[in-house]
Amino acid sequence: MAKQVRVMRMSVEQPLWRALTGYRVLTMLYAVGLFASQYDDFDRPGIAIAYYVVLCVWTLATLPRVQNAAACTKRFLAVDLAIALTGIVLTPLVVDQHHIDSGGPTLPSIWTAGSVLAFAIKGGWRWAALASTPVAAANLFERGQPARDTVHNVILVWVASIAIGYVVEVARASERTLARALEIEAATRERERLARDIHDSVLQVLAMVQRRGAVMGGEAAELGRMAGEQEVALRTLVSGGLTSVSRVSRDAAQGAVVHVVDDEPDDESVDGALDLRALLAPYASAKVSLVEPGAPVPLPPPAARELAAAVGAALDNVHRHAGEHARAWILVEDEPDEVIVTVRDDGPGIPEGRLAQAEGEGRLGVAQSIRGRLRDLGGSAELISPPGQGTEVELKVPKISRGKAGQR
Repeated sequence: MAKQVRVMRMSVEQPLWRALTGYRVLTMLYAVGLFASQYDDFDRPGIAIAYYVVLCVWTLATLPRVQNAAACTKRFLAVDLAIALTGIVLTPLVVDQHHIDSGGPTLPSIWTAGSVLAFAIKGGWRWAALASTPVAAANLFERGQPARDTVHNVILVWVASIAIGYVVEVARASERTLARALEIEAATRERERLARDIHDSVLQVLAMVQRRGAVMGGEAAELGRMAGEQEVALRTLVSGGLTSVSRVSRDAAQGAVVHVVDDEPDDESVDGALDLRALLAPYASAKVSLVEPGAPVPLPPPAARELAAAVGAALDNVHRHAGEHARAWILVEDEPDEVIVTVRDDGPGIPEGRLAQAEGEGRLGVAQSIRGRLRDLGGSAELISPPGQGTEVELKVPKISRGKAGQR
């Protein structure tokens, strides 16, 4: 079946860029409003008006620059900070001394913090500290002396910007860790799917060759021995797992990138559901009885196929372990919220602890071909096997599958 690669991008800092965009616009309007309300404090209002025109045009024209880290270049940050510093330095030239002595706001007011925060989001706490330093110097120059309120404001901007920069760095590291975890999970699911497919085909053939070769003897026995060795090696490979390579976007604005390989949906997955009865019908035989509802049992195509494959794996176990004369029954129940398929046989049952031992030896018939499939579908597989009373496997699948197969 064809494969397709889903690329999932994660960027927890993207909301910070959107918040910074809104902050710049709001603080621009706030600075203009302060100027209008304190117009009488300005000795040279013409210079202030010219500055606010530049500030407004610059803020609105550069909104795309603060949408993500890629667009927010070093040159933009330098010019943006220069505009904020220019406004602070110009303040003593356009206002009266009373405005300064009373702790009145500078021309850009709190708009300056947005420029510093852009440094923090772009480059982390070190960039934030670098941008906060000239802002602190400009504020002290504007007041002429280190007044208490000025020192408090400088320290507040310094600490806040450095803290936000540090949080951004931690968030980026968390994104990379999450991307790694998601890829490991995807690789594990792919390994389990391959293990089921291999168990349903190759491993069973190798095991059969080994048994027949041992019975026939001669050259066939040697062939059986080699098949047995290959079976053990293949089981070890399947049980060993796969390790994926972590992928991180080269562009920090896009955050971490996870590549997940999925089966490409076919036409049946798009057109509608499959009738589970049609997939189970081939299993009916002289030794296998199929009891099904009179009406169709619709399921999403991937879920229906996986459930039918799990039933096939359960019947394979019956044929291999319950004896040649064992009979099996398949019961299909279509409940309102789930589909229940029960596979029962009249064999000798499974000795206690045998399943755990088989899984430890790399024999994944029940662990992967049955339970693994149902787990991926968001369902469950329950196995009941009293010694000497046969084995019953109950498979439950929700109508709306929560697993990977149901999402394709």
